[in-house]
Parts: sequence; structure tokens; C-alpha cells
Amino acid sequence: MPLGYPTGFSGPKSEAEQIKSLLGTYLHDTLKLELSQEKTLITHASTQAARFLGYQITAYRCDHQLAKDKRRRTNARIGLRIPPDVVEKKRALYKQGGKPARRMTLVSQDDYTIMNRYQVEYRGLVQYYQLASNVGWLDALRWDMQQSLLHTLAAKHQTRISVLLHRYQTTVATPYGKRRCLQVTVERGKEKKPLIARFGGLPLKRNKQAILVDATPTFYQAERKEITQRLRAHRCELCHLMGACEVHHIRKMADLDTYEEGHIPRWAYIMKKRRRKTLVVCQACHQAIHDG
Repeated sequence: MPLGYPTGFSGPKSEAEQIKSLLGTYLHDTLKLELSQEKTLITHASTQAARFLGYQITAYRCDHQLAKDKRRRTNARIGLRIPPDVVEKKRALYKQGGKPARRMTLVSQDDYTIMNRYQVEYRGLVQYYQLASNVGWLDALRWDMQQSLLHTLAAKHQTRISVLLHRYQTTVATPYGKRRCLQVTVERGKEKKPLIARFGGLPLKRNKQAILVDATPTFYQAERKEITQRLRAHRCELCHLMGACEVHHIRKMADLDTYEEGHIPRWAYIMKKRRRKTLVVCQACHQAIHDG
């Protein structure tokens, strides 16, 4: 029996407690280890689910569901489920004050990168919980993530989410039929295939053959104090020389539109491309910017 893994036992609780005591004695006397009483719990699978690797391990009980032979085949079968608190915690990451959250740390990225980031987070959760019988619960999370994605793109383009839905909504084919999703396509000429980023379109169906990798998906969150990290890098973002740096900033992004097309300075071009009102530069470059 591997240590640290849940173990099933069919019998009275007194016998389970006796087995636990014998295991503790074996670990102490033979392996010189101590059995953690807080982590080594005895639970009834039908009334209290065990937690392991983010899953709930429980025993099903359904007296009204009969098989073809008129027997209750479902009862006492071990199943994996997504804990309700896991879904709620994941949904809370994409909401603020009960409303869809705009992730302003992603606004400076292009639409392809933003949508791909959301899809990576969503796909990781779907693939991780494919073994759960209630994997369909993730549809509520998909809705919250889609709303957050649309509000983030709306903040980037200064438009309504209905405009973005009309622009990016499409239908894709899956093994379980057609599914609606959002899609961004980046054309790269005739010689290269276009880059495609989708959000959604993943069937929320249980996959009993899925392989569980012990690495729970993480929520991507950029460092809020990004300007501090850029300063600590001691690298000029204009000439790329190492040394002491300063921050050149403008009042608003619209100030960069005052330059005529084809005559925009390189520093303004970099700020416009990155959608940043700040630029970390060395003293020489900073003086050159102000000198025109």
C-alpha cells in the first residue's frame, strides 16, 4: 500500500481503526516514521467524501436507479467528483464584486495572446477533471471566464462586448457534435498557416481513460508592480544598454497619436506598440527624448 494514498476498506469502523493502529505501530517500529493523525482520517465513503489531488472520492448511492437485471448496481461504487468549493474558488478568480473582472494586466497583449491565455487556463482545468462524473459543473466556470475575456477585450478596444461577440464567435466540430466558441485568427501570408486561438469548444464529457497528472492548473496573474521589475532589470528599453535607468512617462496614450505617420520616433513607437504610458530608459536616452 503506497503511503500518502487513499485506501478503501469494506467493514466496520472498529476494524478500520484497528488497522490504522497497526499501521502506526509498523511505521514507528520498522520505518522510524510517525503517522500523522491529522492527515490519516477514517471517513465513511457514502456520507463523507475523502479529498485527494483536488478530487472528491465518494461511494455512490442511488436506490431508485436499477440495472437491466433489476439490481441496484450503482450503490457502493467508488466515484470521483469535483468538489463544489473548487468550482466556486475558480469562478471567483474571474469575478470582482459579483461582476466579470477585466484583467488589465493582459490589455497590453494582442487579442490572440489574450484569448490563448484564457483557453490554456480553461483547458487545463477541463483536462485535469476529466475523470470526474460531474465534470459538467465546469460549464458555469466557462461562462464566467468567457465574460471576463470579453470584458478584457472590450477594455482593450474601448468597445461593447456585443461587437466582440459578433467578431469572434464561431462554431467548431468536436467528437460530441458542434460547439460554440470564440476564435481569433492571425493570418501569416500564403506560405504559413494562420495562427488560431480559441476559447471554449471543449466537450465537458467524462473520460474514464484520462491520465491524471499531479499538477493542478494555476491561474496566470501578472505582477502588478511591473514597473518596479523593469527598473530593477537595469536595462534600457530603447538602446538595451545595462546601467542606471529612469522612467519616461506620458499623460495619456492619445499623446502618441500627434506624430505624423512615418515620422513617429522610435521611443514613441515602442510605447504605442506595447500600449504602455511608461518607458524605462537610460539617462542618455531620456535626455535625448526630451531634446527631441
